Amino acid sequence: MIRHIVMFTAKIPEDIDSIYNGLKMLESIEGNWILSVTKNKKVDQIGNDIDVVVYGEFPDEGALKLYKSHPTYQECIDVVRPLRDKRIAVDIAA
Repeated sequence: MIRHIVMFTAKIPEDIDSIYNGLKMLESIEGNWILSVTKNKKVDQIGNDIDVVVYGEFPDEGALKLYKSHPTYQECIDVVRPLRDKRIAVDIAA
């Protein structure tokens, strides 16, 4: 299994909701995986730079590739990319 975690920061705070809503489109992509989009609650005492997180669990690299090739994935990029500052992604074996 692969855990796919992607963290986003907004260029301006007013765009956090738009980024969140744009990323929520990803949850509509059906497949053999788990995917959730959440806003950072920002309760950590040290750092709260991240605004929105995409968390996914995929059975293998093929499933992750299928997810990323879906047209809705590209629609999401088109909405979110102009609004985001940072995008940090990690893929870890689980």
